[in-house]
Amino acid sequence: MTLDAYAAELRLVDHHVHGAFAAAPDRAGFEEAFRELLHEASRDAVAVKTVAAYRAGLDLDWSAPEPAAVRAAAGRWLAEAEPRPRLCDPVLLRHGVHCAVERGLPIQVHTGFGDRDLDLHRANPLLLTGLLRQPAVAAVPVMLLHCYPFHREAGYLAQAFDQVYCDVGLAVNHVGARATAVVAESMELAPFAKLLYSSDAWGPAELHFLGAALWRRATAAAVQAWVDAGDWSEPDARRVVRMIGRENALRAYRL
Repeated sequence: MTLDAYAAELRLVDHHVHGAFAAAPDRAGFEEAFRELLHEASRDAVAVKTVAAYRAGLDLDWSAPEPAAVRAAAGRWLAEAEPRPRLCDPVLLRHGVHCAVERGLPIQVHTGFGDRDLDLHRANPLLLTGLLRQPAVAAVPVMLLHCYPFHREAGYLAQAFDQVYCDVGLAVNHVGARATAVVAESMELAPFAKLLYSSDAWGPAELHFLGAALWRRATAAAVQAWVDAGDWSEPDARRVVRMIGRENALRAYRL
């Protein structure tokens, strides 16, 4: 089972969050109630997650919203007629992310390639630069998930910000024979201590197996080519693969 299975996915899950607050007599309490709900839901988690990229894009003003703005946005969202309205309000998404920062767990952020309801140009991890510069965020590991085709941009962020990590798990499952090239490109700038293995698997056990097998094959081919060219020593190659495949995650997720 991958770390993804243990992460409390802070997807701002529409039906769960909406149901928790829609019947509340005092909707002005949304701001603090959400914090409490997040703490309770993540009590045994090793990480939280946001899919703000799907709901509003990452090109947001990433400052923490004022309490009055959160209350007003919550009132509008809770009043919507749909039984489970999508939580797309940028103010509430920002509030959720800043609550996650306060929670102190590693924060997984979906970036790059995704389903058709995502605007890819708004999922570039470089759009998170303003968030990553904030002192409170500097104290929390930020895990940039998937990243492709912005894996080089993600590598820059991992190099520039101490708290940033990245992976290309989703891409490996989609690019086929080019997986070796994508894995190699992900290592161009990102420090080896900031790269993470990911299967991007969910559901059937076969997906976890295939994700791991494809990553191992692509990674082995990339580093073996560097060893054969004399650019890396074999001990260094083995050490880097161990770091990416296991050790970095143990450290970043504080396991």
